[in-house]
Amino acid sequence: MPCWPGPHCLWCRDFAYHTVLRHSLWNLGCKSGHTVRMTRQPAPILPRPSRSHAVIVVLGLVAALWIALPRLEARFLERQLAQDAATLQLITEVLRGALSRTEALPALIAERPILRDILRHPDTAGLVPLANDQLRQTALNLDVSDIYVMDRTGHTIAASNYRLARSFVGENFGFRPYFTEALTNGIGRYHALGTTSGQRGYYFAAPVLEGDHILGVVAIKITLDGFEAAWRTGDRRIIVSDSNNVVFLSDRPDWLFRALVPLSDADRARITAARQYPLTTLAPLTQGLPAAVDGRIDMRLTAATGTSTGTGTGTEDYVMQQALVATAGWRVGVLTPRHAARPEALGAIALLSLAVLLAGLLGLGLLQRRARLLGQIARQLREAETLEARVAARTRDLDVANRQLLQEVDERRRTEDRLRQTQAELVQAGKLAALGQMSAALSHEFNQPLAAVKSYAENARTFLDRGRLEDVGNNITHISKMADRMAKISQHLRNFARRPQDQLRPIALQGVISDALALMQPRLVRSAAKVVIAPPDVEDVWVTAGQVRLQQVLVNLISNALDAMHDRTPPQMDLSVTHRDGMVCVALRDYGPGIDEAVRDQIFDPFVTTKAPGHGLGLG
Repeated sequence: MPCWPGPHCLWCRDFAYHTVLRHSLWNLGCKSGHTVRMTRQPAPILPRPSRSHAVIVVLGLVAALWIALPRLEARFLERQLAQDAATLQLITEVLRGALSRTEALPALIAERPILRDILRHPDTAGLVPLANDQLRQTALNLDVSDIYVMDRTGHTIAASNYRLARSFVGENFGFRPYFTEALTNGIGRYHALGTTSGQRGYYFAAPVLEGDHILGVVAIKITLDGFEAAWRTGDRRIIVSDSNNVVFLSDRPDWLFRALVPLSDADRARITAARQYPLTTLAPLTQGLPAAVDGRIDMRLTAATGTSTGTGTGTEDYVMQQALVATAGWRVGVLTPRHAARPEALGAIALLSLAVLLAGLLGLGLLQRRARLLGQIARQLREAETLEARVAARTRDLDVANRQLLQEVDERRRTEDRLRQTQAELVQAGKLAALGQMSAALSHEFNQPLAAVKSYAENARTFLDRGRLEDVGNNITHISKMADRMAKISQHLRNFARRPQDQLRPIALQGVISDALALMQPRLVRSAAKVVIAPPDVEDVWVTAGQVRLQQVLVNLISNALDAMHDRTPPQMDLSVTHRDGMVCVALRDYGPGIDEAVRDQIFDPFVTTKAPGHGLGLG
């Protein structure tokens, strides 16, 4: 039964665990399977966790969440303000586009000859009705509310609404600022409540010219009620105020013609003279002067008389963001309710509180379960301690036997280490013995180059005495080649005799095979052996190996093949290299009698050989 981690294993130093075996003894076991009986009790059981502390922590987290409600509400309000800022930009661009499309129309309509005719001769029969009908068709085509023509006194001569009861024909609008601005500045703009129609509208005006003389003024009225209808479908509060800070467009009808700041007597007199708005509605909409912070204005707006749509006191708190429509002198404002983010913040806090409570309940359940498990472990520990005390007196002999077994295991490990060391030394001795066997052939191999070197040297001296310098150079070249040949043979011998301490690395297999054949060349020549090498199926074959060790393996294979074919004349070997699926196979075939079935399963055991005594150690 696994319990908890203990110290490291005495054998392999792996992280060990305390376990109870079938004899109810405490033991130390690791993943490698080692087991050692313990004589002392493991680490003590942790104390039972306090459920009351956990409850206090959970309640504290919930309280902290509710304390953070204002900051969370401010975060949600900032996000709402960012969204409303995008809405403000969109509304402002739409209003600017609507005004810019209409601004150039009065000047274009004023160029019509019929307008100059009716201004010069207003009493001509049939001329005014024709102009009225043309203005009506133009208003329908341009989708504007009204188009009308006034003389220099402001008296309306022709209008597109001549058929209606609220017709402008015969009315005088000389008191309107757009009329006087058109006469003096060439273009007039104004927003007001219509004195005849009672509808709000924005007016553009331009003079009717005959040369440099002004005959009258053409005015176009557009209504903006469609914008308000579109705004009411959304959840934003939108107001548009003029240069006097009077709201003339809004999605809230109770805010129309209300002043954002208290109006001065001069402002009231100017509005009265232009008959712009009814004076009875110009009550202040805000309580106190708005305070602007970072381009945002904190406002407290009062509801209309007899209504209370805010906090229950007839007031509503907003944060307003404004943008300017410069050509008309308007300020477009989007109002974000200050408490609009509270429901969202309350919902987030409620969800987080619920998550904390659920996590707390789950934690309490886990702690309760852990407490029960710890209680069971404590009981098992007490029972195990009792059993250990009873068994300890009866297992002293077993302890002695275990200690003796440990000593024997240590001795066996040391013996195996010595055996491996001896085996390595014997392998090196076998290599040196093989070098001894090759010494006779190698001495003959060295004598031939040495005799040739001596002969070339004597001939070179003779040629030098005779002045045959070209022949001297050729002999010296032959002497250098003989020296290179002997150096190459010596290098192969040194590499073969060295202890194999090279690291595994990529090496060219063809070079290793060539070196092994060069080492065995004297013996191959002496025995007249024929080596048939099949070319590999790829151009360059690279393997990961130790070069000296791989060379030793090939030398041993060739030597064993020659030993197996000692009675065959001439001996023949087939050497092939194949490359398939990322693996390289080197195959050496001899034509000897083969290996007896009796020893075939033991050929890789140390000191097992089929050679006669004195011809092999069985360590190749």
